[in-house]
Amino acid sequence: MIRLEYFTPADFPQLISWITDSRLLMNWSGALFSFPLTEEKLAWYLEDTNDPLTSDALIYKAIESNTGEVVGHISLGGISRKNSAARISRVLVGHNTARRRGICQGMMKALLRIGFEDLGLHRIDLGVYDFNHAAIGCYQKAGMHQEGLSRDILRYENEYWSLIEMSMLDHEWHARQTPLQPAAQQVPTPLLAPLPAQLPMVAESQAA
Repeated sequence: MIRLEYFTPADFPQLISWITDSRLLMNWSGALFSFPLTEEKLAWYLEDTNDPLTSDALIYKAIESNTGEVVGHISLGGISRKNSAARISRVLVGHNTARRRGICQGMMKALLRIGFEDLGLHRIDLGVYDFNHAAIGCYQKAGMHQEGLSRDILRYENEYWSLIEMSMLDHEWHARQTPLQPAAQQVPTPLLAPLPAQLPMVAESQAA
């Protein structure tokens, strides 16, 4: 299980250690940072954030509850209280085997819950580069819907990168949180003699 806690200066060294080259940095942050990532740049990134009443960005580290290990980073930015909307960004799963343990989906679900339930937002969106198939799969499994494609929106060295836009609305989130009720098991009416009085007439259905 994943829980989110606010990202702090104490977390800077670990995040820096995860960003090992300029391509990964560009994939993670777009044009926001230049390589190498430094504590000074992260201090600027953290300014005026993490106040849910006034900030337009909430920045988190992801912690695996069973181990207490910090396994990722994610932020909810562009918070518009007027439009009741925000944008997920800076999604990163850290090194080691965490990439194979469903950490991305855990982070997404935890952040969507904050956005829709704690902040009461109506819409949350994100952008993901079209070659990042693992991230696209994670976001789709978390319930995000693809809206469109911004072609060749960013240039990295001799490449142009295209950006897929995805979003979720509040009613879509809440629909995913409501478990389906199992249908009552249908028992055919006996055609001959009635069942003995000590036996139940209808068996209880079992959840899958």
